[in-house]
Amino acid sequence: MEYTHIVQYYETDRMGITHHSNYIRWMEEARIDFLSQIGWDYAKLEEMGIISPVLNVNCDYKISTTFSDHVQISVKVKEFKGVKLHLAYEMKNEEGKTVCKATSSHAFLDREGRPIRMKDEQPELYKVLSDLAAE
Repeated sequence: MEYTHIVQYYETDRMGITHHSNYIRWMEEARIDFLSQIGWDYAKLEEMGIISPVLNVNCDYKISTTFSDHVQISVKVKEFKGVKLHLAYEMKNEEGKTVCKATSSHAFLDREGRPIRMKDEQPELYKVLSDLAAE
């Protein structure tokens, strides 16, 4: 699944390059878009009583981006075992060069903060994510 982000002026620093913290925000944008593309809009998950906090983020910055650059972000399910979802991101500039490779890990919890056993409690979502992890 792919998502495009256009670098905004406020995301750049005094040197004119994108501040590193913004890449993590773009990952969040791409993840929400990814869930929507697979038919599991985040608002729908919240209505179902599912929250999905971030457990871990890792970014490996390769090339700087600047104001108005178009950054194509691909999102893939790296691993899914039912409670934790591990995603991989690759961000490329308009020339197709990788600007950042990243991963994030997320849990699936109920509104009280208890882990959800997706296979038992949300078998449809479990199947979608398991199938994507197998690709």
